[in-house]
Amino acid sequence: LLDVDGVLNTVRPGWGGPPRRAQVWSGQDSTSYVLRWAPALMDRIRALAAEKVEIRWCTTWCPEADTLERLWRLPELGRALHADPMPRGSDCWPLKQQAARAVLVEERRRLIWTDDDALPPPGPRRDKLTGRGRALLIAPKPLRGLQPEDLNLIEKFAEGRRLPTHRVAGRHRHTAD
Repeated sequence: LLDVDGVLNTVRPGWGGPPRRAQVWSGQDSTSYVLRWAPALMDRIRALAAEKVEIRWCTTWCPEADTLERLWRLPELGRALHADPMPRGSDCWPLKQQAARAVLVEERRRLIWTDDDALPPPGPRRDKLTGRGRALLIAPKPLRGLQPEDLNLIEKFAEGRRLPTHRVAGRHRHTAD
């Protein structure tokens, strides 16, 4: 499950080069947004989609994900959220959490979920998602988004390796029990 703002679209994405920028029009709220991303990150995501994982958008951008796919030269990805109208901000979190549970429980598949703010906090709900080593949750710093070490963890997890729990700045960053 892939979020956009704070995960792909970030202020300082890094990755060893200048970020790319583009202005994107949202018909959903009749607003234009400036998106910033690391080209190398998009290269890694394209490679993951082609070889190792099924990627689904899990973002308020779902209704307009085709715009992002064209911008970032991504293949058509699944959409985990189908609300109409799409709730914004924290109002969307329950839908995102439901999408994560659907992957694990209804589809009985492993889960990789990247989101800067909608992941459940440490506690019973998070433990339910990450139990048995079937889920990797990554909450990147919103100003930086996904980083190379995050993609390295995703690749290892996709290969079936179990990963330890990491804590960064008192907050769970990566979780795979």
